[in-house]
Amino acid sequence: MFPAVFCQDDEEEEEGELVSDHMKDSEEPSNKRVKPVANDVLASSFPRRRNSQCWSDTVESHDLTAKEIKRQEVIYELTQGERQLIEDLSLVKKVYYEPMLKLDIMTESELGQIFGTLDSLIPLHEDLLSRLERLKGSEKTVGEVGPTLMNWFPCLEAYVTYCCNQVGAKALLDQKKQEKRVEHFLRLCQESSFSRKLDLWNFLDLPRSRLVKYPLLLKEIQKCTPPDHPDEDTLPDALELIQSIVAEVNKKTGEAECQFYRRGLTYLEESQRAPEIQQSRFLYCHGELKNNKGQRLHVFLFELAMVLTRPGEGREGAQVFQVYRQPLPNALLNLEEIPDGEAGGGSTFRGAFTGGNDKVKNCFRVSSRGRPKAHSHSLQANDSFSKQQWITCLRQAIVQSRDRTAQTSQSQLSPHSDPALYHMAELSLSSDTEMADHTSR
Repeated sequence: MFPAVFCQDDEEEEEGELVSDHMKDSEEPSNKRVKPVANDVLASSFPRRRNSQCWSDTVESHDLTAKEIKRQEVIYELTQGERQLIEDLSLVKKVYYEPMLKLDIMTESELGQIFGTLDSLIPLHEDLLSRLERLKGSEKTVGEVGPTLMNWFPCLEAYVTYCCNQVGAKALLDQKKQEKRVEHFLRLCQESSFSRKLDLWNFLDLPRSRLVKYPLLLKEIQKCTPPDHPDEDTLPDALELIQSIVAEVNKKTGEAECQFYRRGLTYLEESQRAPEIQQSRFLYCHGELKNNKGQRLHVFLFELAMVLTRPGEGREGAQVFQVYRQPLPNALLNLEEIPDGEAGGGSTFRGAFTGGNDKVKNCFRVSSRGRPKAHSHSLQANDSFSKQQWITCLRQAIVQSRDRTAQTSQSQLSPHSDPALYHMAELSLSSDTEMADHTSR
């Protein structure tokens, strides 16, 4: 696990390189054909991507401009994506949920937690597919698509419930995989041809992946829509609507994730229950880091506090995180990036990470202002990318926490207070804004 994994990360794909849904592992763009796979291919070598075709492959002839062809291709991809998602979700119900329930591989309650409201998403996408199919003209071209999407997008608010459930669902699924019966069943399914080498979680995560694809598809349609087209007026509104829905799903999912991991923390001392942890509404990031003693820690960067933990097992094999040392309030954090090659913590630090031979890499140090040296931690990320993710998130957390503290202090000043106090608050606020350029995710 690595830091800064947010739902919206899927939106960072290049808009000009959209591929058909569930084909992320393919390097071929969606405007190229993929040769069909022979039926006698061994299941173990079955491809992870689907057979694909373009809109232009479905029509015998057309008299359209290159820009309009591109528009039809994107709309066709939107339609095909709905069809493929419906097929996949129906498959999950048929070959995973129902057999596991019938064979008593998991209880109905456990399956309900893992699959969540997935079954209710199928009719939503069947509805959109039906609407898109009705838009096709005699030559398989689609004219105005904006109003249809505007009317349908509000249905996606159902994704709030599904995505909020995913954090706990993933944890329970990982826990159940430790049981031999469950592991054996899931492995057989993954080796079967119908799975395309995807595991169960890949399928359960398809709706979320689909949700964040809609803004990209709309932007592509918009780019290919001429100024005098009827869609020119409605597509911007549709794009704004879907972006707001995705943002709301991300926000609620982040809150659910934060609450889930807060519940998973265990404390050795009552003093470790920092109020900043309970007051946090979301997680910036979390993941594994190594300290200068060579210990592997799972570190959580909550909205208001950084918490170092040791992963362990609770009752019935559920994962818990034992808080290590004292949590560090983000408003008091100091961050120091350790250049590659620097020991950063004496010979112990170098020996723990490198065996005493190679240079220390991918390290940084966090400490708490006004606290003993014991509250300083030298940490090592798995690679340079992960380190940069942590650095970026930490800078953002520090700036926003200090800004929040300064604004709270200023709001508590009465209108009759000495004006000099306002200037002091402003000075405290501005002293931290030098790092503001690092705060974008």
